[in-house]
Order: sequence, then C-alpha cells, then structure tokens
Amino acid sequence: MTMTTSDPSRPIRAALLGAGYIADWHAGAIKATPGVELVAVCDRSEAAANALAQTYGITAYTDLDAMLATGVADAIHIVTPPQTHRALAETCLRGGAHVLVEKPVALSGPETQGINDIATETGRIFAAGHNFLGTPGYQRLKTQLDEGKIGRVAAAEINWHFPLSPLRSGPFGLWLLQEHKNLLLELGPHLFAFGVDLFGPLDVHHVAVAKPIAIPGDTDRAQGFRILASAGDVSITINLSLVETMDDRSVTLHGSTATARYVYAHDVLVVDGENAADIVANPFLRQMGLAGQHLREGVVNATRQLVSLNRKSPYGLSFAGLAGAFYAAIHSGRPLDARFAGDGATHVMGAIDAAIDLLPTAAPKPKPATTKTPKPTVLIIGGTGFIGRALTRAWVAKGRDVRVLSRGSSGPFDDIADHVELFGASLTDPDQLAAAFDGIEIAYHLGKSMDATWDAALKNDVAVTETIARAANAAGVTRFIYTGTIASYDMSDPAVTITEETGFGDDMSERNIYARSKAECEARLLEMHRKHDLPLVIARPGIVVGKGGPLQHWGIGRWHGAGAVRIWGNGQHILPFVLNDDVADALILIAEEDAAIGQSFNLVGEPMLSARDYFDAIAARLGARIKVRSGHLPVFYASATVKHLLKKHVLRRGGLTNPSLADWKSRAHFSPFDNACPKRLLGWQPEQRRDVFLTKAVDEADLLGF
Repeated sequence: MTMTTSDPSRPIRAALLGAGYIADWHAGAIKATPGVELVAVCDRSEAAANALAQTYGITAYTDLDAMLATGVADAIHIVTPPQTHRALAETCLRGGAHVLVEKPVALSGPETQGINDIATETGRIFAAGHNFLGTPGYQRLKTQLDEGKIGRVAAAEINWHFPLSPLRSGPFGLWLLQEHKNLLLELGPHLFAFGVDLFGPLDVHHVAVAKPIAIPGDTDRAQGFRILASAGDVSITINLSLVETMDDRSVTLHGSTATARYVYAHDVLVVDGENAADIVANPFLRQMGLAGQHLREGVVNATRQLVSLNRKSPYGLSFAGLAGAFYAAIHSGRPLDARFAGDGATHVMGAIDAAIDLLPTAAPKPKPATTKTPKPTVLIIGGTGFIGRALTRAWVAKGRDVRVLSRGSSGPFDDIADHVELFGASLTDPDQLAAAFDGIEIAYHLGKSMDATWDAALKNDVAVTETIARAANAAGVTRFIYTGTIASYDMSDPAVTITEETGFGDDMSERNIYARSKAECEARLLEMHRKHDLPLVIARPGIVVGKGGPLQHWGIGRWHGAGAVRIWGNGQHILPFVLNDDVADALILIAEEDAAIGQSFNLVGEPMLSARDYFDAIAARLGARIKVRSGHLPVFYASATVKHLLKKHVLRRGGLTNPSLADWKSRAHFSPFDNACPKRLLGWQPEQRRDVFLTKAVDEADLLGF
C-alpha cells in the first residue's frame, strides 16, 4: 500500500466522518495511537461537528468533498449510519484517503467486496471496524490456539447475551430496528468476525429466532437468534440474546486439550485443562488453577484501568487495538493485519447474508384500515420517546391528528398513520420550525439533550428550547407545554415537602448539568411568557414507569447490568413514581384547561412504593430477584470529586462540573411531593390502587423483554 503522506516522519493525519456516539471512541483510539494526529471531523450536522471539534481541538467540516479537497487527512474513520458506508468509503478511497469503516462495513457481502476492490484499485487501505478482535485477551487466545495449547478444536460457541433496551423502550426510529434483518447486520459482525478470524469462512446451516416483541406500529422483532454454522471440522454455534439478561459476551473453544473461554466484554481469558495429578488431587488443582487465572485477570484489568484513569477499559482497548493495526499498516506499507482486512470483512458479511436468507419471513406491517392525509393540530417534539409515544396515541384516541418531529419517515405510529404525520425539521432552523408549526394549535416540547459541559447545555438545550418557543409564539399556538424535570428541585431533605411553590434555589451552578439545564430552560420560557405572552405551561414528570419503560431506570439507582443496582440511598423512603399513561392524561388536561397557562405542575403519582418495594414487586411478579444494594451518597460524591479532579488536572479537560453533595442526595428523592395542585386545578386522577399500579408498572411493562 502507498502512504498518502510524502514525509514518513510526520504524523499520519486522521479525520472522523460522523460525529455521533461511536465517534468519541474512535477519537480516543486515534489520540492514543503513536504517530497519529486527529485533525478534523466531518458531519452534515454543523452543531454535532462543532461540538466534537471543540472537544478535541480539531477542524469541523460539514461537506465531505470540501474536506477531501483540502487534503487535510491521510486516513478517515467512517462512523456514519450503516446504509451510508459503501458510498462514503468509495468517495474517501477515490479521494486519496485510507479508510477504517465502522461495522457493519456495508449492507452485504457484495457491497463489502466492492469497497475492498476499490481499495486495491486505489492503493489504499480498507480496514473493517471489528473492534473486539483488537483486545489483548483475544490475541492471547489466538496465541494459545496457534501453539496447540487448546488442542484441536471440535466446537465453538460465540455469545452475545446483552440487553438491547431500544427493542422495548425505544427510540424505535433507529436504523437497527427499521427492518428485522438490521439486528443481524448491526450486531452480527461482532460474532461472525470471531468465527471467520479463528477458523476461516463460515457455512451457515440454520437460523432460529425466539422471544419476539411487538414494536409499536410495526411487526414483531426477534430478541433471540441461534445460528448453527461450520468452518471445516469446527461446529460453530452463535447465540444472540437481547432481552434483559446477565452480560455474557464470550467465545468458548472446546478443544482436545482444553476448553478456553474468552469474555471479550471484560477482556478475561481462562483456559480449563486436565492435569496429570492423581484422582484425589486432580479436582483441587484444577479448580485452584482456574481460581489463579481469574485472580490474575482481575488484578491485571483493575490495575490497567486504575493507572489509565479508566481510559483502558476493555471496550477502549478494543478500539485501540483496531486503530493500532490500521495505522501500523499505513506507517509500514505492509498488508493490514488479517483480523481487520477487507477479505475477512467480505467473508463476515457473506456469512451474515446467508443467515439473513434463513430468517423466518416477518409478518406484514400493520397499516390503517383507511388511508388519508393527517391534518395535525397538535405538535409533539420528542413524540417518539417514552412519554411522547403514549401522548401521541392518547391524542389520536381523542380524535386529534398529531404531527411528530422525527428524523425518519417510518416510526412507532404506522398503525395509526392516518392520524400521525412524521415531520423532519432541524430544531435550530427557524424556517424549518415555522413549517413544523403550520396549522398547530397545541405544541409540546418533550425533548432533551444530554451534555457533558454547561456551555454545551446552553447551546444544545437552552438555546434550542428558546428557538422552539419563539417559533411557537410566532405561529400563534394556544398552548406551549414544556416538560421540565423534578430533578431540578433540591430533594435532599426529607423534612421538606415539595409543591409547585417550591423554588429550585438561587444558585444552580453546583447541580448536575441535566437538572441545571432544565431549570434554566424553565426560567427563559417563563420570561417569554411574561414579556411576550407565550402561552406556557410547565410539566415536571416524576419517575415514569409503564409499558415501554426501561428496567434499568437511572432515576432509581446506578445499574450494573440487568441483575444488580446500587440504589440512591437506603431505598426505604417513598419515591415519586408515576405511570406513563397518567402523565399522558395530565399533559392533555393541561392543554384543555385555560387556567393552566402560566402554571407549573409536578406530575407525580400517589405515594406508594419505595425503591425496595419496587424491586420486591419485580421479584414477586416476574420471578427476577435483582441484587439491590444501598448506595452511600457521600461515597458517590467523594468518588465523583476525585474523578473530576483527575479529569480536570491530569487529563486537562475543560468545562466539566462537579455536582455538590446535596445534588447527590437529591438523586435519592428524599423529599416527599404533594400532588394536590394538578388534581385540584386539572382534575387529574393518577392511579391510586396499588395492585393496578403494579400491574401496569411491572406485569405489563415488558421490563425483562419476555
């Protein structure tokens, strides 16, 4: 391969194409790779490109051709949605750049081969983003296999048992949920890549699916896949389970000498082999050998993360290994490591094609009985979210057509498409927002942004909310309803009962960014109500539960997978739970009651359950005993403070905040709520019957997915 740099002594210049969640992992891997410099990011969203560029001190672009024309990058990491990969990879390769393409590298084997052919034609390197092949433990597994320490392998099991919460709680507009096969295209490369790299091209013989779940407004999606394949004499079973299950992402090799189990999610390798001791000592020595290996793996991983300030997690190491192999090939001019090369990627996608061909045929998508064009008078920003979906359907049930701002043309309302219009608009573009508000009488802003710095929150949440409100006022809506959060209150004192008259406090600078940002949005909107007659109502939902809600709700505690949670505090006090259907009812009542304008309402249900009561109900009703531990809030605060200081002074990250001890205590919801105001003024009637509440919050909520 020919390098694009004319001077081998200078760093390779790398750019990111795409500024979403996964781009940050690639950026960290690039910056950790010697001899490589991260110089640019390109994304069609100017806001997303600028935000990532500011984080890493690089140049932002919104047009790929423009970035390529500058010659700023020698290599480009393509981390855009999967359906765009092939065309973008071809453009980058023909533009003179090496490419590393996030998985799935394309949508089929032939598409992948097409990228590989263009890389060969242009003399550039094409690397597949099969990151888990880059972990240190996997290299040790391959070494043991190559040295014969596992023996001749007869069978292998490749597992991905890990919850995929969007299947149950959304957002349902994600690419991976748009078609049944997309789940295999999205997650399959992790699993098939192990099989291909260890044993060669796979022959797929059988695919079975299990645990279907209904996607709102769509056909069912399988949450379990069992794929039987082979490579030569090796029988391979691939298991994919996406329900709320204990994390088991592993590769097990059954050899003639030993059984090797590699947990790639945690970078842990344990080899279980026989020994030559006598019949009495054998069991003891065997188990002690396993114990010693587990101890070694635990110490190595803990030390590695401690000295790296958690930057060398197994997931981070996987990207570092991927990036290291990619840039080593560019530096040296030698062929790319076979783990990530185009030939292997083509075999991986070809095997996934074969598995997709064996998938059972999905049932037809539900369609409305009649077809008509909706005439929406209600606009819901955030309508595809948990609360938004329930609110949209509640309005349709009342006879109103609804416009939902959405990135896609298909979503969770295809069964009521006669009454729901999906509308694409940028929340930062006044002209597009004006079009979104055309014909609208009632508008809801249920959206939120999750930001790491206060400056980002001011730009992405506060400023966006103001822009939306101005568009609503200009359109002459009769009601503009904003969902704040009860998290903005100081809930640290059990002696203080919170009502709508309770203030947030004059100084929010020591609160977490989400709570502070929501409070600032409320303040700006109230000023617009006073000065410009914005017909504003503020709603603050409590801990919302119900069908479509997540099991791992972070309003209750800090989760460690589906089976363990550290609750905020001791979990004995009553929490402000509320059913999602009750929240939707309240949001409609707010729109119908003129006296609500200018008011705020705390939408919390009747005092009923503590955190421990809630988990006891899950155990009793679903048969799942989740391990619940009390969370000592001062310890949480102290730990967060240490991490904050290290990030600020060692990693030199700016713009970060360190929430106060009171903020941490507030997360426990120690202060009780009085919900008399919405009941009195709106006639709201949240569910009072404990058994009915638990039926909706637990039995019918699909918390476990099956």
